[in-house]
Amino acid sequence: MYIVDTIEVNRDIVSNQFEIKIYDTLSKSEKPLYPLQPQTVKIYVCGPTVYDYTHIGHGRTYVVYDSFKRYLNLRGYNVVHVMNITDIDDKIIKRSHEENRDWREIVEEYTKDYLEALEKLGVKIDHHPRVTSHINEIIEFIQRLIDKGYAYVTPSGSVYFEVDKYEDYGRLSGRLEKEYWNQEPEFLGEKKKPYDFALWKAAKPGEPYWESPWGKGRPGWHIECSVMSSRYLGGRFDIHGGGTDLIFPHHENERAQSEAFFDEKPWVSIWMHTGLVMVGADKMSKSLGNIVPLKDALKKWSPGVLRLWYLQVHYRKPLGFTDEALEQAEKLYNRVVSAYELLVKLSREARDLHYLNDNDLKIVAELNNIYIEFHRALSNDFNTPEAIAALNKLLTTIYRDIQYNPKHMLVSLALKTLKSINYVFNIFEEAEPSREEVELDGLIGILVDVRRELRKRGMYDLADTIRSELAKYGIQLMDKGLETTWIRIKKPG
Repeated sequence: MYIVDTIEVNRDIVSNQFEIKIYDTLSKSEKPLYPLQPQTVKIYVCGPTVYDYTHIGHGRTYVVYDSFKRYLNLRGYNVVHVMNITDIDDKIIKRSHEENRDWREIVEEYTKDYLEALEKLGVKIDHHPRVTSHINEIIEFIQRLIDKGYAYVTPSGSVYFEVDKYEDYGRLSGRLEKEYWNQEPEFLGEKKKPYDFALWKAAKPGEPYWESPWGKGRPGWHIECSVMSSRYLGGRFDIHGGGTDLIFPHHENERAQSEAFFDEKPWVSIWMHTGLVMVGADKMSKSLGNIVPLKDALKKWSPGVLRLWYLQVHYRKPLGFTDEALEQAEKLYNRVVSAYELLVKLSREARDLHYLNDNDLKIVAELNNIYIEFHRALSNDFNTPEAIAALNKLLTTIYRDIQYNPKHMLVSLALKTLKSINYVFNIFEEAEPSREEVELDGLIGILVDVRRELRKRGMYDLADTIRSELAKYGIQLMDKGLETTWIRIKKPG
């Protein structure tokens, strides 16, 4: 028999055991990210087109990649996470005309909403490139595609990518027949083929424009991400992410023009896509008018509740939006926060008795197994439902085996494990208790001791009064025989 007495040892075990594998949309299989050694992982995720409020469907993508990045950090990887802001687009121009406002005013309003949503959800992005800040680079990229024979200029001054010149088109989306490639029908009259796509759009009267070798115009949607991702991550990088609704045509077109530009295959090592948020049988989208703005959702549910809800279903599967699902996430959230606060309190009170009995050693082994199960789940295509199952096992162990047996090592292992899980999921903020809170804990402890003595003497009415009065201040007492522990909960109302 042996004892692993720190969670850091477990981390070494995990690093040696589990290679991180991610499902790649292109190969339709799980691919190892890298051999396990410290290095940088470069991730680009398609960000918002800022013409309307960020909704909870967007939030799922942002939280999934944020949590995935956090897991890579936990495993020792340095991660560079870039997500663009599309600040010029047909939808932005249309919105500006509908509301008779300058398109830049539209952009700033909804960019502000997007950045505020990220901050509230605890999502951190390393770099947010904007399309309008990269017009020169976009023009240079397009010109090189023209020079290489992959693109052509029309008499109107628009530029299109000639899909037939790229031999591997359709494989990312699984659309291998040309009849399924058609896109941008409004430009059929000037394209060589109905599936060619715009790299540069000639300006129409009343639209914003930039000067180019082909005339006044603006970038097409797809070229933007190819330029910005390669500028900040290089001509070949590790993971390209976004929602499944972007696979065709956006990501298919990005892949075609980028591999043509760089003569690199693959341009991206792993394509990673998140499933849609569904309302009944329909996806949540602005075009269907069934969106729930994140700013409204965050008035009803805390960021931690939303993050748990997003992660309770595997990232590649559709996620159903219902009040019931979020209520279940809220129950789990409250249980997690209560467990953390309990462990923090017990860590200040627990004594090291210099001996663990056989039952204690079984609890140590269970905590070690939970930690490994957590890593096994997330190393296998970032399987957050299985990781949350490990979290639930941890909570059961805390409340069943540690709450009334607060030995120093058990509390320490449980707290470190919960902190590691929270580092990835970012459910709650970890904060050291203030001096006032520590002193208040001492006073509550005195009341609990007095109540225990009252119960010993059979004075249950007075004991119940103490319980009720403490509950008014958000203190919940939990009895097991004559032993009592307590945690802070939200105040009623």
